[in-house]
Amino acid sequence: MPFIDINTVKPLEVLPGCKMRTPYGENLMLSYLEMDEGAVVPLHDHPHEQGGMLLKGKLEFTMGDEVRIVEAGAMFIIPPNTPHKVIAIDGPAVVLDVFTPVREDYAELYNKYIPVTDGDS
Repeated sequence: MPFIDINTVKPLEVLPGCKMRTPYGENLMLSYLEMDEGAVVPLHDHPHEQGGMLLKGKLEFTMGDEVRIVEAGAMFIIPPNTPHKVIAIDGPAVVLDVFTPVREDYAELYNKYIPVTDGDS
């Protein structure tokens, strides 16, 4: 799957106001996250390294002890096990996240929605 049309990937609402599409390969996962104004990804951490770019909108971004307001074009790298949180402010936001290794929780969540036919077993 070297080319992906994001419009053909079914979005999943994983948190209120947060819809994501998460195509992935063997070692890398992309996450196209659309956030409604006021939507919150609560403070959390995970063992995966995460990088990303805010494509549209404005976020209040907490990483560790630092809080910043970031706008479209901002990029970030979150080391493994670093607490972080984002809130979409002043309108909707779109974020492209990249995870390595693949987040097993997202892959499992997404795979629940991929139909399996008899020929795929």
